[in-house]
Amino acid sequence: MAKKVIRSPKVAATTLPISQAILAGNTLYIHGAVAFNDRGEIVGKGDIRAQTKQALENIKALVEEAGGSLIDVTQTTVYLTDFANGAGMNEVYRTYFPVDPPARATVRVGLGHPDFLIEIQATAIIG
Repeated sequence: MAKKVIRSPKVAATTLPISQAILAGNTLYIHGAVAFNDRGEIVGKGDIRAQTKQALENIKALVEEAGGSLIDVTQTTVYLTDFANGAGMNEVYRTYFPVDPPARATVRVGLGHPDFLIEIQATAIIG
C-alpha cells in the first residue's frame, strides 16, 4: 500500500524529521498537533483553551487537506502537561466533536517546548 504525505499551508512547517500527516490507504495518521499557527508562532501562551483550539484547527486543516472532515477522526491521544487543564481542554474539544466523539486517551507528559500545554495526535478514516 502506497503512502502519501499530507501537508497543509494552514499548518506550520517544521524542521524536524516528521510529516504533518500520512495517508496510507484510507487511514490518515496525523502528527502531534500543537499550538503553532501557520507562521510557527505559539498561540495562547498560558491559555489551555486557546492552545486546544489551535491544535484542533491544525488537525482539522490536515483532515480537510486529505479530503475528509472532523467527523472522520476515529481516535485521538491528548497529551497534557497538567491534568488541571483537563476541564478547559474538554470544553473546547467538545465544540469540535459535539456528536459521537473519537475514542481518546489522555496522558500527562512533559512537552518539547516549555510554553506548550497540550499536544494532540489523531487518526482518521477518509472516505
